[in-house]
Amino acid sequence: MTTQTTARAADAAVEPGSATPADLVGRVAKEVDAISEQLLQWRRDVHRHPEVSWQEERTTALVAGPLSQAGARVRRLPGTGALVEIGHAEPELRIGLRADLDALPVDEVTGLPFASQVPGACHACGHDVHTVGVLGAGLALLAMQEELLARRVAVRLIFQPAEETHPGGALKVLEHGGLEGVDRLLAVHCDPGVDVGHVGLRVGPITAASDMVHVALTGRGGHTSRPHLTQDLTYALGKVVTEVPAALSRRLDPRAAAVLVWGEVRAGSAPNVIPTRGEASGTLRMLDAETWETVRPLFTDIVESVVSPYGVTATVTYTQGVPPVENENASVVALSRAAMLLLGATSVEPTKQSMGGEDLGWYLQQVPGAMARLGTRTPGGPTFELHQGDLVVDESAVLVAAKVLAASVFTSLGPAGLQ
Repeated sequence: MTTQTTARAADAAVEPGSATPADLVGRVAKEVDAISEQLLQWRRDVHRHPEVSWQEERTTALVAGPLSQAGARVRRLPGTGALVEIGHAEPELRIGLRADLDALPVDEVTGLPFASQVPGACHACGHDVHTVGVLGAGLALLAMQEELLARRVAVRLIFQPAEETHPGGALKVLEHGGLEGVDRLLAVHCDPGVDVGHVGLRVGPITAASDMVHVALTGRGGHTSRPHLTQDLTYALGKVVTEVPAALSRRLDPRAAAVLVWGEVRAGSAPNVIPTRGEASGTLRMLDAETWETVRPLFTDIVESVVSPYGVTATVTYTQGVPPVENENASVVALSRAAMLLLGATSVEPTKQSMGGEDLGWYLQQVPGAMARLGTRTPGGPTFELHQGDLVVDESAVLVAAKVLAASVFTSLGPAGLQ
């Protein structure tokens, strides 16, 4: 009899529902380790074949297949994405585990043997790690289904499309009932500034609100030798780019930490021609949820005030993106307990609220939950940046994600449910 078979036989000897927290978390680790090579192969497959927002058909099929074959109840969402049910059909507690499927429209420059084969697309934010981490957690929980049934617990895996868009694919999941009956939602997000084997957690907001803004100016153009006969639209656009952020900083509470950054500015096609149209696009981010809910009309008013002296016409498109991710205390405790039992008492690190946006925030407006920052840096190795084509993650982070998420289902039950 192999060591793995002996371990499984010992686990089976424990009556379902009577295992201790350490026993259950230890078994989660064994189940993930038993499929670790397959999980890494799937992660490389997903990484090699990235799909940008709303196009994640292959990735959806890749995760749905193994889970369905293992006995999970899989419901494909229209287009892309899937909801997967595990455990009790009429639970007293349902935990959701969420993964985002999409890649970014960025060229990969890592040189990895399994680098993206899709020009102009790669997993520069680590969503391949999230996706296969939740897949691994689901397979481990399916192997422990008798424990879920004994405790009347269900788990819903949410494989969500289009996290990298505004306002995000989370709204599609909500539209199709993805959170119905869910009592708590848990997730991880890659953090290349944290060593693999560690997670970052905090109670309260862990990300920022993020909106997209677009300002288009139109006016009378002409020759650069006669700007007085035009509305000098390029000059006016420069004022928008420089003065709107400055005015916002004086009209908003500084504690909101609002920051407007332009990522795209366009005007004209020749150095001696004043154009008739120009545009600027960017993101407006802030830490405060109340400010986020009220800032739209203020932004429009400031743009119109800035361009008014130049006689141009401004058209403002303001796309509300995502609210902050607000980590709930009990959910942070569940993730922390799971991580410390799996990885050691020093594996959980405090983390700061970032200015990054994450559409998990839409879910956590509906149900309590939390997101952990998943360490992906090889100890002693370089620190990479997200959303860059050279991002490399330590592959063992995939296994850490699977273990922590699956174990968090059991640590969510609390001492009474685990004795």
